[in-house]
Amino acid sequence: MTLRTCTFLFAVGLLPAQPLKLEKTIPLNVEGRIDHMSADTKGNRLFMAALGNNTVEVIDLAAGTVIRSLKGFHEPQGVYYWAAGDRLYIANGQTGKLNVLDGHSFQELKTYDFNGDADNVRFDAKSKEVYAGYGDGALGVINVDVGARVGQTMLDAHPESFQLETSGPRIFVNVPKAANVTVVDRRTRTVVAKWPVTTATLNFPMALDEANHRLFIGCRKPAKLIVLDTGSGKEVASVDIVGDTDDLFYDAVLKRVYISGGAGAITVLQQSDADHYTEIAKIPTAPRARTSLFIPELKRFCVAVPHQGKQRSELLIFATE
Repeated sequence: MTLRTCTFLFAVGLLPAQPLKLEKTIPLNVEGRIDHMSADTKGNRLFMAALGNNTVEVIDLAAGTVIRSLKGFHEPQGVYYWAAGDRLYIANGQTGKLNVLDGHSFQELKTYDFNGDADNVRFDAKSKEVYAGYGDGALGVINVDVGARVGQTMLDAHPESFQLETSGPRIFVNVPKAANVTVVDRRTRTVVAKWPVTTATLNFPMALDEANHRLFIGCRKPAKLIVLDTGSGKEVASVDIVGDTDDLFYDAVLKRVYISGGAGAITVLQQSDADHYTEIAKIPTAPRARTSLFIPELKRFCVAVPHQGKQRSELLIFATE
């Protein structure tokens, strides 16, 4: 059953209401793999790293159109928009460089060299520090006020998704080749724990439910969501999910977990309490549509669909309420 067929059946009442409602489909003109995204919530813009196209696409979510296609990148992977400073950070996998652009003129302001495979980018608003995962295993730190690299933490292997807690100094890092979640103290830049991931392997995406002290880990082999207690690092739950996941997000308002996967679907889990999760929907998307972005301020969930055969490249926008 296709996404559009499902949408029609929901609309006419032949299937129960879904937790995600397809609102619009935005055509893209990019080739190859699509990686991570970031949003300018006030400006209603989405920034998409079109890795295989060597571009960053700037999309007007309200109008449903591509505003700009920013060129000159080398396998852009991570992207982060810092609203307060109106800065766009773009991590390049091929060169290891982190480009910093003005958020509206898109003029390059500065470039940092991380030597290789610059990937996910995160931001600590309190300390005004940008974190970038890179290379064979490291987190690099940039202070935006100083305008320079101010530290790094070495890891066992290349980091994938990582999350910063707001109530404390810890960073939780997925390190799939080491089959663990590495916990870093961002005050001292040191590793303070390594939590083995044993139920499944290839732990790529991650999300954090800080209120309930839970860390969500998306694994590909087999396709599982692993839930860890952030106090002990112990596994408290394991749930089957869509295959080939690369992004997952926690909706703290609706108590849901959204997981996109290259197997061509979104798994939606309902959290009944901190240790119990139930699948409430498996919404079809398209093959290789594994990257996504949840924008809680806009109550939207965006899924990137790459071009493949007769399948066109597009961005699917779902309303979460």
